[in-house]
Amino acid sequence: MILPRYHIAASAIPGAGNGLFLDDPVAAGRIITAPDAIDRTFGHAEIAASAELSGQMHACARWFEDRYTLSPDWPDECYINHSFKPNGLWHLGFVFALDDLSAGTEITVDYRHLLPPGVAEDFADSATGETITGLSWSESLASSTLALARLLDTPHR
Repeated sequence: MILPRYHIAASAIPGAGNGLFLDDPVAAGRIITAPDAIDRTFGHAEIAASAELSGQMHACARWFEDRYTLSPDWPDECYINHSFKPNGLWHLGFVFALDDLSAGTEITVDYRHLLPPGVAEDFADSATGETITGLSWSESLASSTLALARLLDTPHR
């Protein structure tokens, strides 16, 4: 579920297609998206072993440990694009604003938190040209937890 008002439009990120843009400002530390309607998760081995499921890997997101959802219906949250310098923090399926974000801002997150460990995205980071490779569960959880703790401990305007 996306909490602030938003719209989908052409992304400012080269090659990204569409993106998710805020219609209202969002203060740093506030939730932009929250998990909802998750009726099933899959282990990575289960996805890899099934031709049907592995054909949907483009719509895969890691939520915790080795548990993933597949969203072939492409809900609007899927229009959040990647950046190594994101303005949104992915933490256990929630996206938090990393700074005060104004209306019109395109939301980005670091896809390394969503990918299976060691699995590379089929495109490179548009700003750096670097490969986007999934973090281990412990790296993802540790770094996103630390970033969230810093974010919530920082006084904002």
